[in-house]
Amino acid sequence: MTFDFTGRARLWLFIALGIVAVGIVSLAVRGLNFGIDFTGGTKLLLNLPGGYSVAQVRAVLGRVEAEDASGRKVTLENSYIQEVVGEGNEVVIRTIPLSEDEREALLKAIAAEWPEFSEADVLNVENVGPVVGGELIRNALLALLLASVALIIYVSFRFQFKFAVTALLVLLFDTFVVVTVCSLFQIEINSPFVAVILTVVGYSINDTIVIFDRIRENLKYNPSVKVLDQTVNQSINQSLGRTINTSLTTLLVIATLLFFGGETITPFVLPLFVGVICGTFSSIFMAGPLWYLWSSHGGRVHT
Repeated sequence: MTFDFTGRARLWLFIALGIVAVGIVSLAVRGLNFGIDFTGGTKLLLNLPGGYSVAQVRAVLGRVEAEDASGRKVTLENSYIQEVVGEGNEVVIRTIPLSEDEREALLKAIAAEWPEFSEADVLNVENVGPVVGGELIRNALLALLLASVALIIYVSFRFQFKFAVTALLVLLFDTFVVVTVCSLFQIEINSPFVAVILTVVGYSINDTIVIFDRIRENLKYNPSVKVLDQTVNQSINQSLGRTINTSLTTLLVIATLLFFGGETITPFVLPLFVGVICGTFSSIFMAGPLWYLWSSHGGRVHT
């Protein structure tokens, strides 16, 4: 039994456009939650005598107010808190830019919760300016641009230009979905987000290339456009088991990290989890059918 992917090609396209519409609305209304790597901020390395939990630190931060970039008074509850593994009771707190008075208020709140806390337990205070953030944004966009150019060159040479453009559209969709998830859930975007995007791009293009390669091989036996839908369907169904099994194996590992890795790595793992699901969906339901819609004109398909 084979599934008719090309017969529902326009349905998959409408679903994708619907997801894109949700993303555009979310970005317009909620925006993105850029972390201090991109916006600048204050990073503190503290030693908390007697031990701590992330929830305990977050509760203390929730009692401290500071002015954000727009001048509003906000609590520091949404600050990034990272346990320093293997270093006793050390913790890293990354938050919005703090003035001297705001930093003192934070340290007083810490001291009220941990009476043994003193100036000696303030191991490091670092201010990250927006110049660093701008550099990271430029590097992230450059990395994505170079990956896209390399993709078009390779796929055009290895397959054909239509395959390359289709693959690029699919990758842009996957990238946009990951950004949409970060917007919807207000996941903090820092430098590891660049690694998430490039990982999702690499994973998605791998699945897409496997399907395109199968389409190309099957077209050698029957390049007629009259049966192009059958050829594309056959190719996707032949690759379906491999694609799903690989994705499930990968998702199992990522899900383990998501549920048992703690909130420290959630901003990295959750977008990666969604990205792998989206990459699997797009390579199966979008790449082949989109190429079919584009190529189903004329008498023969050149590979």
